[in-house]
Amino acid sequence: MQLTVEWLRHRCSAERPQIVVHEAPVATGSPVAAAVLIPIVNRPSGLTVLLTQRTAHLRDHAGQVCFPGGCCEPVDVSAVATALRESHEEVGIAPDQVEILANLPDYFTSTGYRITPVVGLVTPPLNLHLDDFEVAEVFEPPLEFLLDPASYHQHALERDGTIHQYWAVPWQGRFIWGATAGMLVTLRQCLFAQD
Repeated sequence: MQLTVEWLRHRCSAERPQIVVHEAPVATGSPVAAAVLIPIVNRPSGLTVLLTQRTAHLRDHAGQVCFPGGCCEPVDVSAVATALRESHEEVGIAPDQVEILANLPDYFTSTGYRITPVVGLVTPPLNLHLDDFEVAEVFEPPLEFLLDPASYHQHALERDGTIHQYWAVPWQGRFIWGATAGMLVTLRQCLFAQD
């Protein structure tokens, strides 16, 4: 199947099943609102997804692969505003380069976050400016690879006596896992919900 911008726009505008996605078990208490941008880059060679690798010195999620994003701030009028602000701060994607296609179902993490994934089509050229404190590097796997069910493997991890199931996607020596991989699974489910 040829993944095109037109196909992506059509699929993102279609009715999606109402699903709630979370890691098991979900943290108790009120979750912290956050949002991430799933930046799908329209490259001449095909659609890619821009991911970041966090720096090793961070207190939370050091060295992990993630989407640009973060906690909602009082200045943010919506999850989209949070995703665009954080993406600009972390990697330098200009908000006017992003065509918002859809919000995916909120993703509830075992660490107490309610993350709204915002799907955006990004038009190059990208004049990226990485936040050296938070972002070690960025990379762009092909969207086609990330939508292939064969790319995903389920793993289990014991933490504090509880078994946590999570998805993982190895790609060129990198390990995309946890909430990031879970949101990519949700993206795939939503895009192919009509099939």
